[in-house]
Amino acid sequence: MNLYSPYTEFNRKEWADLKKYQTTLPLTTAELEQLKGLNEEVSIQEVEDIYLPLTHFIDLYAGASRELNRLTASFLKKEAHHAPYIIGIGGSVAVGKSTTARLLQAMLARGKGNPKVDLVTTDGFLYPNAVLQEKGIMNRKGFPESYDIKSLIQFMGDVKSGKPEVMAPVYSHLAYDVIAGEENAICQPDILIIEGINVLQVKKETPLLVSDFFDFSIYIDAEEEHIRHWYIERFKLLRNTAFQNEHSFFHSRFANLEEDEAVLTASQIWKDINAKNLHENILPTKGRARLILKKEADHSIQRIQLRKL
Repeated sequence: MNLYSPYTEFNRKEWADLKKYQTTLPLTTAELEQLKGLNEEVSIQEVEDIYLPLTHFIDLYAGASRELNRLTASFLKKEAHHAPYIIGIGGSVAVGKSTTARLLQAMLARGKGNPKVDLVTTDGFLYPNAVLQEKGIMNRKGFPESYDIKSLIQFMGDVKSGKPEVMAPVYSHLAYDVIAGEENAICQPDILIIEGINVLQVKKETPLLVSDFFDFSIYIDAEEEHIRHWYIERFKLLRNTAFQNEHSFFHSRFANLEEDEAVLTASQIWKDINAKNLHENILPTKGRARLILKKEADHSIQRIQLRKL
């Protein structure tokens, strides 16, 4: 082990051994099935070995943050305001960010005191398709320029300042677009999870970064060959499920593809869009995360890196 590495590293067994500090598993197998994403393999053993220690660790950090907020307000002779503990989760398309976010939300909400835990994805802050088409960047959806970063920064600032109600736009993966007029109200949660491929990125057009508002950040990592395979397998599953829905944005494009055509199409999309975005914008942000979870080909997390304070 490199003593001068910026990270404290754990293999799976070392990390799993930390669960002795919290032994009650808050999820059943049936509940886990509801939380898993399409083509995402997560076992109860994975929850016990990886997510149980992780939620306890985050709970410790969140408690310390609340205490620091209280002590600061006391020192300044001011009333402490309600500031949610914000967790950012980033990583490539198809790497399993959404499943990790939902698992953490469910498990943290069942922690000590049953805190209120909300989840927001940055997909809602994509520009609507009409705007992307007008800008000529529809084929760069998911790249930094396709997001309304100013609105996302405003949202983060309002939430962090303790505003009683902040509205988050809603995105439909079926329609492949932001749903006009539909919003979710975020009302002073104890913990807020922000999930998206862009959460750790730097954007020069704004003086603040999304990650400036994070108290803790996680990057879901895996070898590109694994992520590419997961993406193609997910595309094939969607071809037989969501794409068959006549209201799906992709119905007329992909629903009738034969298996070999689906593989070729997904491979080309990965090469032209997702791989390029991964290398140009997502992977370079990995080092900005507090915690890196490294997945293997079977989706299991086998290595954990915690950035030293």
